[in-house]
Amino acid sequence: MSRPEKLRIVVLISGSGSNLQAIMDACADGGIDGEVVAVISNQADAFGLERARRAGIPAEVLDHRAFDSREAFDRALAERIDRYRPELVALAGFMRILTPDFVRHYAGRMLNIHPSLLPHFQGLHTHRRALEAGHAVHGASIHFVTEELDGGPVVLQAEVPVLPGDDEQTLAARVLEQEHRIYPTVIQWFAEGRLRLDPERGVMLDHEPLPEPVRWPARPETSPNISPGR
Repeated sequence: MSRPEKLRIVVLISGSGSNLQAIMDACADGGIDGEVVAVISNQADAFGLERARRAGIPAEVLDHRAFDSREAFDRALAERIDRYRPELVALAGFMRILTPDFVRHYAGRMLNIHPSLLPHFQGLHTHRRALEAGHAVHGASIHFVTEELDGGPVVLQAEVPVLPGDDEQTLAARVLEQEHRIYPTVIQWFAEGRLRLDPERGVMLDHEPLPEPVRWPARPETSPNISPGR
């Protein structure tokens, strides 16, 4: 069931912002019933800030190096975010480990995209590690953020094959294509009220517990009415 108003989204970035662009594009063309109300980066040279400015979206920098502790930075970041009254905080390449207090403040309304098929390869250098491990399949995951790094419950995953001759760059590029598809999809589920995180029952999709992540592209017999976000 659609919301009476557009979902207010704040996006946190540290780099180029290609997933931010996918989210903004989906908001613009109706794939997401929402709007990006602000973009915040801990890096002043993040190109995603320019993407936001070109779209007329407030873009702010909060340099973590200006703070004497992770806790102090996260408190200041939460203050910035809350000024925009978001209903969802989307991490899109935000390269910071978040403190427990920060995560709890946004419990159930903060999503992250991770370039692996979680729980495989939590943390950094996922493509290199997938290649070194000899995996035949790699991919990306969208999950709710919890206090465990890259350990929150996963909503949707996209698989890509690891091809002969792949290196980190070619594999990363193929995964990124799928990231741009699945992140808007999950945000739209959230905007429609189809997706939520229940403290007791975990991920709820269409009012039912999600026993395992949805796979993209979903098979018809297992698909919970999956549709592209754009």
